[in-house]
Amino acid sequence: MSKSILHMITPLKHMSPFDVNMAADAGYDVIATYTNVTPDEVRGLVQDAIFSRSPADAVRTGFFIAGKNAGASLDMLKTMVDSFVPPFEINVFADPAGSFTTAAGMVASAEKLLSDKFASDLKGKKVVIYGGTGVVAYSAAVISALQGASVTITGYDGLKRVSAISEDMKRRFGVDVVPADGSSADMNFQAAEGAEVIFSAGPAGVQILTEAQIRAIPTLLVAADVNAVPPAGIAGVDVFANGAGIPGSKNAVALGALAIGNVKYQAQNRLFRRMLETDRPLALDFRHAFEEARKFIADGA
Repeated sequence: MSKSILHMITPLKHMSPFDVNMAADAGYDVIATYTNVTPDEVRGLVQDAIFSRSPADAVRTGFFIAGKNAGASLDMLKTMVDSFVPPFEINVFADPAGSFTTAAGMVASAEKLLSDKFASDLKGKKVVIYGGTGVVAYSAAVISALQGASVTITGYDGLKRVSAISEDMKRRFGVDVVPADGSSADMNFQAAEGAEVIFSAGPAGVQILTEAQIRAIPTLLVAADVNAVPPAGIAGVDVFANGAGIPGSKNAVALGALAIGNVKYQAQNRLFRRMLETDRPLALDFRHAFEEARKFIADGA
């Protein structure tokens, strides 16, 4: 059998060692990394790869897209697919900064808690996401909206950027996500009014909601925080939490960064293995990561 080859590209100065390790552990024979890649270089790199192997070996070749921007990574993924010349087609997988799989792990884990603790799901829930200008928030917002949630994303620097991001989600995925001003502690709290699920994806070490504020949200069911660096983005959410009650909250249960991280790790590993095992070309993003996160949880995570 021909060797499995993964080409890993990033617009940044360095390729993430985390992602390289993940790809190696998933079983790729050869891994090549490309840094400082610009959008106009993507087509040439892909076509250089597809024409160097026979169509029979196409699915033994893959591209992984890193970086730190959701829109840029999705654009690169689309460019790759558009660069194929059938039957010369390969596998492509976008996961910038590991954020697509992190968001998938967070939403799938929250969905599980809603089912286990409240016999419910995301459909119709008010979901408020902090750190709305980041990749985790972007992905979590789209996934949640596709599951029927009413989603709000907040911007620490006001409405302008999150409004543009909301419009981008609508254009790409047909979902309606509400932008909110999160430029002050009071505005962050106002955005949480009526929230049933809160996802905190803000900067590490920055507390967004205090214990008093959490206690003052009687509708809250699940509070998830991807930040493992103290203090917690949401006060009262321990990094290991996976369904523990939040002190002082009426009903809410906590979902911490390390519990989310375990599901994220498995989702990324499964997508790498999915590319290795497929008999047809795949183009994978956070929606597919959500599928794998759900499967991992259903298998008894």
